[in-house]
Amino acid sequence: MGYTIAQKIIKSHLLEGEMVAGQDIALKIDQTLTQDATGTMAYLEFVAMGVDRVKTEKSVAYIDHNTLQSGFENADDHRFIQSVAKKHGIWFSKPGNGICHQVHLERFGIPSKTLIGSDSHTPTGGGIGMLAFGAGGLDVAVAMGGGAYHITYPKMVRINLTGKLNPWCSAKDIILTVLKMLSVKGGVGKIIEYGGKGVETLSVPERATITNMGAELGATTSVFPSDEVTRQFLKAQGREKDFVPVFADNDAVYDEVYKIDLSSVKPSAAMPHSPDNVKTVEEIGKIKIDQVCIGSCTNSSLQDMMKVASILKGKTVAENVSLSVSPGSKQVFNMLASNGALADIISAGARVLECACGPCIGMGQSPNSAGVSLRTFNRNFLGRSGTADAGVYLVSPEVAAYSAIKGYLADPTELGEEPNLNLPDEFSVNDNLVVAPASAEEAKNLDIILGPNIKPFPETSELDENITASAILKVGDNITTDHIMPAGAKILPYRSNIPYLSKFCFAVCDTEFSKRAEAAGKGFIIGGENYGQGSSREHAALVPLYLGIKAVIVKSFARIHCANLINAGIIPMTFKNPADYDLIEQGDELVLKGIREKIKNGEDIVIVNHTKGVEIPLDVDLTKRQREIILCGGLLDYTSKNGGNK
Repeated sequence: MGYTIAQKIIKSHLLEGEMVAGQDIALKIDQTLTQDATGTMAYLEFVAMGVDRVKTEKSVAYIDHNTLQSGFENADDHRFIQSVAKKHGIWFSKPGNGICHQVHLERFGIPSKTLIGSDSHTPTGGGIGMLAFGAGGLDVAVAMGGGAYHITYPKMVRINLTGKLNPWCSAKDIILTVLKMLSVKGGVGKIIEYGGKGVETLSVPERATITNMGAELGATTSVFPSDEVTRQFLKAQGREKDFVPVFADNDAVYDEVYKIDLSSVKPSAAMPHSPDNVKTVEEIGKIKIDQVCIGSCTNSSLQDMMKVASILKGKTVAENVSLSVSPGSKQVFNMLASNGALADIISAGARVLECACGPCIGMGQSPNSAGVSLRTFNRNFLGRSGTADAGVYLVSPEVAAYSAIKGYLADPTELGEEPNLNLPDEFSVNDNLVVAPASAEEAKNLDIILGPNIKPFPETSELDENITASAILKVGDNITTDHIMPAGAKILPYRSNIPYLSKFCFAVCDTEFSKRAEAAGKGFIIGGENYGQGSSREHAALVPLYLGIKAVIVKSFARIHCANLINAGIIPMTFKNPADYDLIEQGDELVLKGIREKIKNGEDIVIVNHTKGVEIPLDVDLTKRQREIILCGGLLDYTSKNGGNK
């Protein structure tokens, strides 16, 4: 029996465990990346481990999220990250160099290598044939220190692509089609692998758009083959030496197989407030729009921007529409300026923003009240844009640009013949905003610079023998990390200050949660299906840890958030019978008796609802290593206790 692409890479990086679905495996990690919204905490954790130099082949720290410097906080975080990077062997991508996933694809990604990043969209690297995972900052810190990355061995899913896209249809429409087919829960516990003759028609940036939004499927990661298209992309980047062919074996076996005829794909949009709420543009109709935002790690490549420029050339943005355009990297920005496309974008009336995440994480460009915003981004969760009552639609750059001209949601297939916009034979390469680390000898004399907003990791403690506390909060299905720990220009600057950040925890759901939790001192959170979907931000676990949350009891978890809870020492539990969710109300007093011994021995667990006088059986699906982490009080304590043997 042959191997899938993912299985080949896993096999060559396997340190512990067996390649059997559901089993815990440990992988050697070749590369890591961080971004500044999660990076400050990740580097505090890394420094706390006492490791002098990173042990990976390449680790890169990017500044791309908190680039708005309206106070000292973000600038201080950037200075701290740069000082850690210089001292500990990490490459540093300065503000303005671009979005981590776009730049990593261009300059650092290597087929067949493993990559983890403290950002949920790290699977973008799968577009170049990497096995790339989004992870919490603690997992990234451990990997930088030479430790393994632990995951549950996933199921293998194949999506065969046949045919070819019609004019003005795009890779964004492909992944929206997949999301409609599988849903935001459809990829949980799975690696999505793309194959078939249709793959050959897609460029690396188009493939990266698809793997990027695999995160919205809840997938462990997504991956494409590394083929002649990949080689040409790397050659154009001056990196042909990094090319490695990676293909699935013809007799590889998959747990699930799907097929998409690319010629059947139509311009589509994900409607508010979920990436899988997908209809075709034609089905939705010509709704009036107020704003269009083009960019993000999903759709900010040179190819995307050139398509936008070709649509906008000689036109003017509709008078009632605000259009912003964010190139994904300095390389893209430079090339747009050199070939004249930037002038076409500016002349049409677009507001050109810096090469950063910007509006995607609520860092500016919030829509007007009750506004309709078309965005080429990957998430349209309620309130993520910064405007609570806005309606955000996720669309392709083609749909976005054409709609900006029309003033309503419009189908770009009306434009007729599509211009031929192939990738260049050579990209403009200038890495002058990437700072190399100091040598090991030079690093001995370097200091790490901490600003006043940077606070220590929250206090942790070993798991108690018994836990008696109330249900501090009860929420429903599909709670995202944006619900738990919101993003946005007002909050992101405090990502390195957990005490201050705690004031905003769950504010989207319940403005009194933080005060209630702090007053109680300890408590439980109750939730529904797919709890914790979205970002890899470990703050969605660290802030509840700071507020005394001991366990989260839900119907099901999103993968990365569940791992982050474990790393924080918070017990992730699921209802053995999902209907028992109805047996707990907010404010009920709950008791876990003998929980330490039961976790230690992997025994069945029952929680007693004293208020209602009922016992509720729970599942705690933990590996032996995860049980030990919970017992120690979290991954940082576990790592310290084991003397760095992670």
